[in-house]
Amino acid sequence: MKLEELSVEAASVVRQESAWQRVRRSWSVRAGGAVLLALALVAIAAPWLGTVDPSLFDAGSRDLLPGKFGEITTLEGEILQHRFVMGSDSFGRDIYSRVIYGTRVSLIVGICAALVALAFGIVLGLCSGYLRWLDGVLMRVMDGLMAIPAILIAIVLVAMWRASLWSVIVAIAVPEIPRVTRLVRSLVLTIREEPYVEAAISLGTPTWKIMFSHILPNTIAPLIVQGTFICASGILVEAILSFLGVGLPPDVPTWGNIMAEGRVQFVEYPHNVFFPGIFLAITVLAVNILGDGLRDTLDPKMAKRV
Repeated sequence: MKLEELSVEAASVVRQESAWQRVRRSWSVRAGGAVLLALALVAIAAPWLGTVDPSLFDAGSRDLLPGKFGEITTLEGEILQHRFVMGSDSFGRDIYSRVIYGTRVSLIVGICAALVALAFGIVLGLCSGYLRWLDGVLMRVMDGLMAIPAILIAIVLVAMWRASLWSVIVAIAVPEIPRVTRLVRSLVLTIREEPYVEAAISLGTPTWKIMFSHILPNTIAPLIVQGTFICASGILVEAILSFLGVGLPPDVPTWGNIMAEGRVQFVEYPHNVFFPGIFLAITVLAVNILGDGLRDTLDPKMAKRV
């Protein structure tokens, strides 16, 4: 077989390689996915990995350094000897257990905020990109929302409602909706000019079916990447809101709440901020690495770099 024929055959194999095969070969996807899987397992197994209830405390065990022994008072009034692996806070609560349980809250907030933003952004983006008469109105509303800093929108929305898990999720998701909407709109404006869409229109296919059956499937790859970045941003914003005292109630163990309570004594007891901060940084870094890997593998123009 000639060299030219071999080159053509090799190029054909590369083109036929599926996106899933490229994803599996990406070290970024594997590394980020492995860390997130480990964190998800930690969140699921929190009742078994946590040494005590994160709400239990004892006034005599306040501000213990990591590895020190102290006492914990159970709900039944029983006093137990306990080793504080990551130390204790100013209320005598076990930081290790609070960090482990905080993994649940952070992952739930990040994933749910991404799903809510994607759900609304997809619908609005499809309508804006395909229905020309609705494009001007929707885009002006989205531009108005994007002109306001996301953290300010989140603070206002949380302040309007009673602080709860779902109010925080909605407050984080709302500022992200305009970004998803603009992304979907830009994709729809390109896809709607494709021959298969024009053929569906000429055959009298209903508008909703064209939008959700012919156009939406071709926007999935960029939306998956965008969802990972929204998830990382949501985890950070939740920590910021809790740190500022406008997020979840203080009795709910979140990484932001733990750092907020420990910032006053940071110089004397840095472990109160250090351990939840490390978990927060690792989680956000893993999500961003996963997002970068998905972008490189799902984008045909960058697939050859993986």
